[in-house]
Amino acid sequence: MNDTEQERKGNRLSKIVTRTGDAGTTGLGDGSRTTKDSLRIDAIGEVDELNSGLGVLLCEDMPEAMRAALLDVQNDLFDLGGELCLPGMAVMKDAQVARLEAQAEAFNADLPMLKEFILAPPRSPT
Repeated sequence: MNDTEQERKGNRLSKIVTRTGDAGTTGLGDGSRTTKDSLRIDAIGEVDELNSGLGVLLCEDMPEAMRAALLDVQNDLFDLGGELCLPGMAVMKDAQVARLEAQAEAFNADLPMLKEFILAPPRSPT
């Protein structure tokens, strides 16, 4: 394998299971532990899932302004995930929120007034 191929592959993880969470806890970025059912871990999962969905969406054709905005959101979500995994860390800035709000207003400016909002029906547990 040449250097270019190695660079493309990056570092490979050969072991994902650590067995350190067998007591119902998981490690955070600072080495502390929290329960796997904590709100922090739930929030980390939600942020990761949203970021994954944006990644799939970014595979589609779209206006360049929308693509740039979504790439910014993805970067912000990485910052948020980092903040969530490091208790006491503050990475997110007011400017990031202000930028997102301004982008939302710009994208919505030409849309007609919203007359109704349809909520999906609740799902029953399976």
